[in-house]
Amino acid sequence: MRCPKCTSIEDKVIDSRISKEGSTIRRRRECLECGHRYSTTEMLVRDGVVVIKRDGRSEDFDREKLVRAVRAACHKRPVDGEQIAMLVEDVMDAMEAQFEKEIPSSAIGEGVMQRLRTVDQVAYVRFASVYKEFRDVAEFVDEISTLRKPKAKAPE
Repeated sequence: MRCPKCTSIEDKVIDSRISKEGSTIRRRRECLECGHRYSTTEMLVRDGVVVIKRDGRSEDFDREKLVRAVRAACHKRPVDGEQIAMLVEDVMDAMEAQFEKEIPSSAIGEGVMQRLRTVDQVAYVRFASVYKEFRDVAEFVDEISTLRKPKAKAPE
């Protein structure tokens, strides 16, 4: 790891912590050259996962692209970065359990919406408006009305 202050590659790890979801490790480091302390995050790399787009094209899975989309939906909402990271990891874990290496973008979008609905309903509507390509206000109203409907109780 290169020091952000002096660019030296000589450092030592002071502290390591596993994230709540267990898919990342946060490390506190100290540069042996200049003494600057900084943090790094290690995460699971999902090699070979391909997303199949609506038009049939395929592209390599880009975790950051998904994080940006969720972050945009959560902008100025009480959803922190840790919740977003956990949501994305949860979606990807579910997708990899359900699909092999090719994951339809529609499944990813549905997975994000399902989880955002319970995290923050405003962020859910924002994400849904882009994902479902709302064309007018009536579509927003319809989507919001589904949030107001009480969910049916599961049989006991």
